[in-house]
This record gives sequence, structure tokens and C-alpha cells, in this order.
Amino acid sequence: MKAQADLYRELPSVDELLREPSSAALVAQEGQSPVTDACRSVLDHLRSRIADGHLDAEKLRLALSDMPKAIEMELRRVLSYSLRPVINATGVILHTNLGRAPLATSAIDHVHETAATYSNLEFDLSTGERGKRDVHVERLFQQLIASTDENTSTDSRQSSPAVSTIVVNNNAAAVLLALNTLAEGGEVIVSRGELVEIGGSFRIPDVMSKSGAILREVGTTNRTRIADYERAINERTRLLLRVHRSNFEITGFTEQPTIEGMVVLAQKHKLPLMEDLGSGALFDLRSVGINNEPGVLDSLRSGVHVVTYSGDKLLGGPQAGLISGREDLVRKMRSNSLFRALRVDKLTYAALEATLLAYVKRDYNAIPALRMIELSKSEIARRAAALKSKLHSSQLRAELVDGESLIGGGSAPSSTLPTTLLALTCYSLSAHELARRLRACDPPLIARVEEGRVLLDLRTVFPEQDEVLGQVLLQAAAAQK
Repeated sequence: MKAQADLYRELPSVDELLREPSSAALVAQEGQSPVTDACRSVLDHLRSRIADGHLDAEKLRLALSDMPKAIEMELRRVLSYSLRPVINATGVILHTNLGRAPLATSAIDHVHETAATYSNLEFDLSTGERGKRDVHVERLFQQLIASTDENTSTDSRQSSPAVSTIVVNNNAAAVLLALNTLAEGGEVIVSRGELVEIGGSFRIPDVMSKSGAILREVGTTNRTRIADYERAINERTRLLLRVHRSNFEITGFTEQPTIEGMVVLAQKHKLPLMEDLGSGALFDLRSVGINNEPGVLDSLRSGVHVVTYSGDKLLGGPQAGLISGREDLVRKMRSNSLFRALRVDKLTYAALEATLLAYVKRDYNAIPALRMIELSKSEIARRAAALKSKLHSSQLRAELVDGESLIGGGSAPSSTLPTTLLALTCYSLSAHELARRLRACDPPLIARVEEGRVLLDLRTVFPEQDEVLGQVLLQAAAAQK
């Protein structure tokens, strides 16, 4: 105990540390308070190591000689951002853990100009009176739904019910608001095969319970027929619900009613039909070889009354929950007090407006997620070969192999995109250790590990990041020598 007490007496006070020239320089640069906190934190760490018996007199002497460096490192750690840009080399385009869809440059610019000053978020410039924040994107949604319906005649469009759209903070909120508005206190009929759970423990039955609606399950996990819905309809039924199966598919002995059949059933019983698409594309995925993934316009054209979907998945915009549907039903949701609690801010509207404008102009290349989906395997292979040629390291072995990219975000769970992977092996590190070191680089590089190799898919790496990616790889390889 006496030896330990002597070690404690060797520690300087916070005031003594602050009087050091190195600390004074940090105070001039970052301010007194954060530097003081850094000194305290470093001292607390040393006291803890002494108490645990991890420091003897010699080790403490070395630690004290490194105090200026330790204080500066602690200060940088505390004052740096926790949310950081990373290089996504996983090949998963809508990677939920990595922020899903990257924003278009126009969206970032519009967010910047909207955030840096005042805006007409809820101000009508023509009348000088209070306006509604919905108008900034509602006009674009109406234009998209009308202008892209190429297979519908003008007379048919005019006779169809008007479609309106509102925005809340994510798709779970959209589902909650729609169910609460249309079915609170009543029954909602849904197939057992659609009672899904997606990331973050978002479960349809739980959201339905919170909405005040009563779940009425029909059919079985793998087979549900129109007759099952028909038999379940009663005087308490308020809504028919169809849910997109995110992140999985059921194959084999299966049956699911067509959306057209559901529409006919809803019309017969004068009930609203709601479809939770989850991802929700305004882009025809069939043009890039992805089939069986329903789009928002497909559902609305089929006669679905209300569609809920995400803004930061296949739409390629900011996090948001979007509700498009029959104008009278959406108007009820807009007047629900929950809508104010779930609404989004000016930054989301700015990013969403710019994203939708790209769709209106059919400038799909401006939206990063769609651009990545459309990348050809040959283009990815060319970039991967160029990167491989620059990896001059005795520690790394790189080879090009065929592989598959994923859409991600619960979209098209059975669809993949052909790609070329850069497979890395480090002679003195395991694949998992190499992946860990890549994550520790600046910027962090996130990759896949399969069959003892680190796999890089450049589909999700921006071309302007290729050079930095190469530097990160060499940095990680050199660090283990």
C-alpha cells in the first residue's frame, strides 16, 4: 500500500499540468474548459491503472513523460465528431448501418442554402400569410404520379381519385399514422405471412398495437387466399393491409393474393386498402434487371388507396416516411394530432424536394443510389483492376473475383447485381484482423469478410474515393509490419 501511495504522490495536479507550455498552447487553441477536462481524464486513467496494479515506478515515469501527448490525444478524441464519413466497400447499396442512401449533390446544396438562413417553410410568399410545409413536395409528387403514368389515358386519369402525399419522419411513423387514422378501435386484416419484423425490432403487430388498431390475422405463413380475407371481414373491419416482405422471401409451396384481387375485394366491401411497401421505388427497377419489387406507382395505378414507403431507400433521398394515397384519406391523416408529432423539419423537406426534382427531370444519374444500381460489372472491374495495380505491398495479395452486390435496406431481398470484387489476403494477419485495421484507418474502410478474405466491392465506393481507398489499404498493410 505504501508503494502505491508513493505512486499517487508522483502524479501532478491539474493546475500544474495547465501551466505546462504544451497545455497553454492547447488552451489558446481550444479553450480552458476542454483542456482542463482532458487533464483530469488523463490523471483519472493513471490513478485507475495504479489502483489496478498495472503501473510500477518505471512505467509511471514513462507515462508521465508522455503526459503532453496523452492530453492532446484525449482532447482530440473528445472534440472530434462521433458521426464520421466512411468508405462503404461492402457492395450493399442501401446499407442501413451506414446511413442508407447517400444524398444527391443537389440535395446537399439545397439543405445548405435552406439551413444557413431563413426560408419560406410555412410562409406563403404570394399572400404574405402562414402557409403549409407540405406544398414544397406535394406539387412534385403530384407531377410524378401523373407524368409517369404512361399507360393510362387522359380520360382515365381525370376520372381517378386525386392522390395526395404527406411526409413524416420514417416509414414506421407513416404506418403508425395511417393505421391510427384509418383503423383506431377497429380491426385491420393482414396475412400471417406478412407480419414482418425488420431491423431495429420494428414489428408490424407492435406498431399496429400502438396505433390503437386491432390485428386480425388470416391465412397461414406460406399461403393466404382472397377467401381468407373475405371470411374475416365483419362490421368491425376498418382496413385491409398488405405488407411488403422486407429482408426475406417465402418460396416453395406458397400463395399470395394479387394486388388486383385485393383491390376488387376492398371495393366490394367499401374498405380502404393500404400497402406498406417499406422501400418504395419511383424508379422502374425492371430496367436494371430487378423484378418482383413493387413500386409506388405500380401500387397506386392498381387501385391501392394508401401506400407507405421510405425516403432514404430506393427513393434515394433523406430519412422520411411517405404516405401517398387517395386525397380524402390523406387529408384525414394530415388533421390527426399525431401528424404534428411525427412531421419533419426544413432540412428533410429541402433534401426531399431536390431529390424529387431529379425524378421530375428524369435525371436518375444524379441520385447516387440509382447510379450505383446501374453501374455495369465491366466498369466496376476496370476500377478494381486499376486499384489492384497500385497495391505495391509485400504484405497484401490482391486478386479479382466475380461476386454479387446487394440492394439492401429490405429491398429486393432475392435480387443481386453482378459485380467484380477485389479479394485481399494479408500474409501476417487474419481476414478479420485486417478488416478491423481497415475500420481503424482515416477514413474508416468498411468491407466484407468471406472465406478467409477481405472483399471490396467498388459498386458502393464513389469513383473519387478510389485513390483514398488505395492509400487506406497500404496504410493498414504498413501498420502491421
